[in-house]
Amino acid sequence: MKKLFKSAALVAASIMLTMSVSSCNKNNQDASEEANKETKEAIVKQYLNHTIYPTYAKLASETDKLVENLEALKANKTQANVDAATVTFLEARAWWEKSEAFLFGAAGDFGIDPHIDSWPLDEDAFNNLMASPNMIAALANDEDGMVAGEQLGNALLGFHGIEYILFREGQPRNVNDITDDMITYIVAVSRDLRNRCVQLEVSWNADAPQAHKDLMEELEFNTTVIGSDNTYGQNMLQAGQAGSTYTTFTHALEAIIDGCIDITDEVGTSKIGKCYNGHDENYVESPYSQKSIIDFYDNILSVQSSYMGGIEGERDEALSIHNYLKDNNAELDTKVVNAIDNALAKIQAMKAPFVTYYSDPSAGEAIEACDALSKALAEVKAEFAKIDRK
Repeated sequence: MKKLFKSAALVAASIMLTMSVSSCNKNNQDASEEANKETKEAIVKQYLNHTIYPTYAKLASETDKLVENLEALKANKTQANVDAATVTFLEARAWWEKSEAFLFGAAGDFGIDPHIDSWPLDEDAFNNLMASPNMIAALANDEDGMVAGEQLGNALLGFHGIEYILFREGQPRNVNDITDDMITYIVAVSRDLRNRCVQLEVSWNADAPQAHKDLMEELEFNTTVIGSDNTYGQNMLQAGQAGSTYTTFTHALEAIIDGCIDITDEVGTSKIGKCYNGHDENYVESPYSQKSIIDFYDNILSVQSSYMGGIEGERDEALSIHNYLKDNNAELDTKVVNAIDNALAKIQAMKAPFVTYYSDPSAGEAIEACDALSKALAEVKAEFAKIDRK
């Protein structure tokens, strides 16, 4: 009996010691998280105010302008109006591609990414649409873009539906090759595109323009985190508080890096890789405008902005993941910065247009650069946990 009691006592002591060590580790981690909280919170604020908010504001503004340009083209079908619309289209397109490092949140939760950026365009479905007087009539009366958004399907919507009408072989399309029904189609599609881009802006930024908030209310679009009254920006700023989907600010930084990894992987393995490796030679983004390489480049710029502390002109490296990592692991930070620069350089050096030269060795070099960047970013995410344990 004494032996049994002695064993039980040892077990109890062991359990208490384990609990004590576990509690100690958790307390240390909590203390570290708290010690770095102000720094990480400042990084998140900078990220929201100078990367996400201005990017989505510019995207919403340019798609507003695109609607106006296409309405002007419908009212007066001239080459000058086609050309003006292509300029605005490419500007809007650039801001969308520069947002793809943060497709988490509203873009994913509300299905906005596939809704406005699916490719290739379904040409058979498009030809059927053009042969349907009833659908063309419905689109002609689609003043708010809801008919297009609800009835056309992703393969006829978004940027690539508009691109298909406005461009041929990398140039603005001849106005004489654009029918009135085609213009009716892209005007409706542009309104739906505008709606979704405004939804992104309002869903993240509580201080988005009131006119854009009113539009979302009128269309009855959801603009808050599912199950919450918070915008996605408020949700991230409340990391660690009840109701936020982020348990800590470290968790928020991890989400930012995850977004960067996701788009880097997509550029390398899908956007470039599917064609280069022969998996799907028709999987070419932006084939009609022949701006694929610019799309890829802008995607990596979105990674750079997220990591370095803001978009160009609004960057503050002192309030960035880059600076936070440099203070804790300068070698890894240098690796990441160099990997971003190399990915941008290799993409820029790709032989253009990609729709013609997708199998060129330069595309393979860009894939390798994206892979190296993705791996470096994965190391950053792992490093966050080490920093919190210091």
